[in-house]
Amino acid sequence: MKHLNGISFFIIIILVILLVIIRYFENVFYDPLTNFFKHDYLNGNLPAMNTGMLLFNLFIRYVLNSLFSIGIIWFLFKDKAFIRFSVYFYGFAFIVLSGLFVLYISHPVLKKQLFSIFYIRRFIIQPLFLLLLIPAFYYQQKYP
Repeated sequence: MKHLNGISFFIIIILVILLVIIRYFENVFYDPLTNFFKHDYLNGNLPAMNTGMLLFNLFIRYVLNSLFSIGIIWFLFKDKAFIRFSVYFYGFAFIVLSGLFVLYISHPVLKKQLFSIFYIRRFIIQPLFLLLLIPAFYYQQKYP
């Protein structure tokens, strides 16, 4: 963060605004679980959904959030090693999370674990990893 100048700060603000825009326009993405989880979902069953279309839209949203998050990390730290780690981390996380998500929504017993589905999906559609990586990279940079 020692290299943060006015231009970098402005670009970070733009990237944060882009993350907010993705959240604001979440209804553009196909996701029948959005409305399901907004209501009393603990007493219901998962809605009918096109799993392929849902996964594709989750992937697009994840990629957009990841790109903007990696951009924020770049303009905060300007360290190629942090970017390389972030790209690998986001890629690995998507593979694990999407695999778990498919398993949970397709397996008859796991399909009842609505809290698990809710939180796995939340990690896919929201840039929560950014909140973990920034302090970790700051600490790494400050105390190598």
